[in-house]
Amino acid sequence: MSVPDLIRIVSRSSPMALAQVERVRSELAALHPGIRTEVVPVTTSGDRWMGDLAALGGKGAFTKEVDATLLAGEADLAVHCVKDIPADRPLPAGTTFAAFLARDDIRDALIHPGGLTLDELPAGTRIGTSSVRRVAQLAASHPELECVPMRGNAGRRLEKLAAGDADALLLAQSGLDRIGRPELASEILSVETMCPPIGAGILALQCRADDTATIDAVSDLGDTNAWREATAERMFLHVLQGHCNSPIAGYARSERGGDLSLRACVFTPDGKTVLNAHEWAGPLDPATLGTSVAVALLRQGARDLIDGIAY
Repeated sequence: MSVPDLIRIVSRSSPMALAQVERVRSELAALHPGIRTEVVPVTTSGDRWMGDLAALGGKGAFTKEVDATLLAGEADLAVHCVKDIPADRPLPAGTTFAAFLARDDIRDALIHPGGLTLDELPAGTRIGTSSVRRVAQLAASHPELECVPMRGNAGRRLEKLAAGDADALLLAQSGLDRIGRPELASEILSVETMCPPIGAGILALQCRADDTATIDAVSDLGDTNAWREATAERMFLHVLQGHCNSPIAGYARSERGGDLSLRACVFTPDGKTVLNAHEWAGPLDPATLGTSVAVALLRQGARDLIDGIAY
């Protein structure tokens, strides 16, 4: 196998995104000690815009500049959080996933300066989050709490918390781990308490489809379980055709014996309606499992629920 001398890695320029790139560089150096890597940072429209993501067309706001840099030949490899990659449409023509890295923690973390847990927070506590998934689930489980819009990278949100813009935050535990601040979590919420977003905790490596040298060099970084879980989850979201204002959550899990399951939920924004489905793959492949769970929710009325949410 011919390995390139240099791989240029394009990434969002936030501290967390660059930490994710360092993981890739480290794993790549261990696999191919002779390879040199170079980081090509970009600032996406999603990073610049602090308003409602729907105004920018949803989650693609975090990927389109990265995709453009890759397709222009200015970089060879892109590192994405799978949860930020739109699943309601295909990858940009001419690109492909070369690998999904082993999955990190999929849970959400509560950050409260006084160390309180979610159940200990007094009524009226302001929770900083702009995630419609989190807002809907908190409305269902803790309606006495108040969610206040808060966007920006993890560091910026922590600054806003310290400035008093909110009383507590919800962030991804994997994000805290990646920026080296796991101790900030006053509680790590179970997936039963806060169902995670599709693709949580998985990093995807994207290449140009015709760049076989880079694909060959990075494909061995991939984790089979992460690939199976991401495939099931993304197919589920693709079939549902949810938009960025749709409170949709779910996660696939590969058991030690190889069995794969997928649990997923669709909510109304106020949390008053919750649709649930949970299936095991059995003889089904991951994509078929994702389709089956989506169909189960569509039969419960998910299409009308999603279409009834303003976008």
